[in-house]
Amino acid sequence: MDTPDAQQPDEIPTGRLRRGLPIAGLLARSAGEAAVSAARARAFGGERTIDHELAAERYAQLLGRSRGALMKLGQALSFVSLDGIFPVEAQGAYREALSRLREDAPPMPAAVAREVLESDLRQPVEAVFAELEWQPLAAASIGQVHRARLHDGRAVAVKIQYPSAAAAIEADLENIELLSTFMSLLSSFSPRRIGLDMRALANEMSNQIRAELDYRLEAANQRRFASFYRGHPFIHVPDVVDDLCSRRVLTQDLVEGLTFEQACIAEQALREQWAQAVLRFGQGSINTLRAVNVDPHPGNYRFHRDGTVSFLDFGSVLSISPSVSRNLTSLVRAILRSDAAGIRRAALATGVWKESDPVSEQEAFAYWHEPMVMYWGPQPFRITPEIVAAGIKRHTSPTGPSANAVRHIRAPAGFTLIRRMDLGVLSVIAGLDVALDWRAMALEFYEGQPPLSEMGRRHWQFIASQDPAIAAPPNH
Repeated sequence: MDTPDAQQPDEIPTGRLRRGLPIAGLLARSAGEAAVSAARARAFGGERTIDHELAAERYAQLLGRSRGALMKLGQALSFVSLDGIFPVEAQGAYREALSRLREDAPPMPAAVAREVLESDLRQPVEAVFAELEWQPLAAASIGQVHRARLHDGRAVAVKIQYPSAAAAIEADLENIELLSTFMSLLSSFSPRRIGLDMRALANEMSNQIRAELDYRLEAANQRRFASFYRGHPFIHVPDVVDDLCSRRVLTQDLVEGLTFEQACIAEQALREQWAQAVLRFGQGSINTLRAVNVDPHPGNYRFHRDGTVSFLDFGSVLSISPSVSRNLTSLVRAILRSDAAGIRRAALATGVWKESDPVSEQEAFAYWHEPMVMYWGPQPFRITPEIVAAGIKRHTSPTGPSANAVRHIRAPAGFTLIRRMDLGVLSVIAGLDVALDWRAMALEFYEGQPPLSEMGRRHWQFIASQDPAIAAPPNH
């Protein structure tokens, strides 16, 4: 198993100062250009002129090269509505630039991957694997995945962390001011300010990103989900190979299947099954395991011709406390019932707003009820990218239809991550382009009503067979 020759990768700067200076320089340059543009507009009339296409490229290139927390932040921002942050004519440039951060990053050379493997597993690669393909299956912000085969013939996928990734991310995370300043700079393009505490938001994102650095935690998360869903009729989580997992290496069963792009052009009957599986995995995990994978990246799914879906990558898992679970259940129930007073009460209980915030009952109703049209609209309902985009705009835009509610929004623990999960799941379902009875599924999970579909009956039969201590939804 020879390691092919390859050039060493570009060094990932790891010191806090080295990490911070280029970003700080870019922030200063961008802020200076914005100030100059504003001054010119005041002096000579007209509107501010900023080369947004150039600025978007600067941000994407710098964040991409960081391969650290800032790149992860850019990936997260690529899912957020840009309406109200950037002018309409500039949003396409920023969206396109930031979306590239979700694509595969340049892989590390095979010699470096071998060094990490042998250092962490403490034995030669050939002693562990009968075969290992050095060309990675995928490469992203923290690590890359290789196809391999064990000596007993078991096909596995091996995720290897970039050797400098942890130090780079730690340098970013130590500089919370820089992260919060970056997010504040983006919001400064908006003519209206929002009350969201950018430092608190940066802290929450930092804590979640730091957890992703230790693949032993990811292996534990995946082991928990795989154990719970083992034998499920249409949800599959691959098992991890415990002896071949370490802080920078994670080995799991190899999953072959259709990618998201391939699934989106498959026959309708299959797309309907896959969409149900995606929703039931998300909702079922919240209501049974009280844990949820908050990074439903389209690349973290594999779709199978028998209607099943495999769920991958458990580096970003949020545990949900009983109180948060109760508050979420109350909120969704109020949405299902179109109960304006109940929506505001539940929203206040979650900490999204305070009682003293000037957000009326009608504004709270519109903020939560309108984006959830798939639960109260005519069924079967087709979730489209336009509907998802409209929901993002309502939930994030300080100049959108729920501008006042957004400007006073707060970020209680877990709220941002759960919204990130919701957005990702809905975006995946929208891509599958199917019309289903989403209300009936929500009534199953949040009102305890019996399932109407065959997939629903099979799902709940499986849940009933699990340990009641961990499998009984709080509302059943």
